[in-house]
Amino acid sequence: MNIYQPHLARVEELVEETPDTRTLRLTFKDPRVAEQFTFKAGQFAEYSVFGAGECTFCIASPPTRRDYVECSFKTVGKVTTALRGVNVGDTIGLRGPYGNWFPLDQMSGKNVVFIAGGIGLAPVRCVIWNVLDEREKYKDVTIIYGARSVSDLVYKRELEQWAGRSDVKLWQTVDPGGETPEWKGEIGFVPTIVEKAAPSAKDTFAVVCGPPIMIKFTLPVLQKLGFPDENIYTTLENRMKCGLGKCGRCNIGPVYVCKDGPVFTAAQLKALPAEY
Repeated sequence: MNIYQPHLARVEELVEETPDTRTLRLTFKDPRVAEQFTFKAGQFAEYSVFGAGECTFCIASPPTRRDYVECSFKTVGKVTTALRGVNVGDTIGLRGPYGNWFPLDQMSGKNVVFIAGGIGLAPVRCVIWNVLDEREKYKDVTIIYGARSVSDLVYKRELEQWAGRSDVKLWQTVDPGGETPEWKGEIGFVPTIVEKAAPSAKDTFAVVCGPPIMIKFTLPVLQKLGFPDENIYTTLENRMKCGLGKCGRCNIGPVYVCKDGPVFTAAQLKALPAEY
């Protein structure tokens, strides 16, 4: 498959996650592309609206479900505004997949803790469903997810599903002031709830995605709990543009996020230039 060429994809379904966040479910129009397209949890793609441009998002659906590809995005600029204007039945472009992925083979037989904030649940969702679709391969699964307010929580239907599973421990939280009278979850910032949940670091991998400030204050909590830097994974996908290491927008010192990432361990982050 040509990594430079967008493939035509049909919008099969759209979900309004929050007032400014939407999820699209896509299928390839060419059956041959649909058959050949494969990816791994953590990789990303370029999504294009013809005449408006393209933008970079993780693939939010798991590779264990090959009938479709999903992406979730927040409306923040020209291309995402155009993307928000598409409807079921419309055609957009999709090229990829690009980047590296979460090492699920290494996580097999271990405990996994997923920690996400806001729209950062999108790349984590891909890995969560991959793990849950192959649940027998993993030990304890813990999900800790927070957003600024109840209305900012994404994937609400799936949060309900995860909460109802006996083989998943789910913690949900909203920032102070973001709760509603009906809210039954935690109230507090994600790092605080991680410390409260206190997942065991023994035989455990952590996957952390969300706003940079959330990641910044969550990593020390995990380290305090005893997680080795090599067992903590996160993503830096917000820096990417072309996906191919050509435009130079995502480089941090010698590292190109789109080629060497977007998945990095906490140990790799510490090795990046100090200005990052």
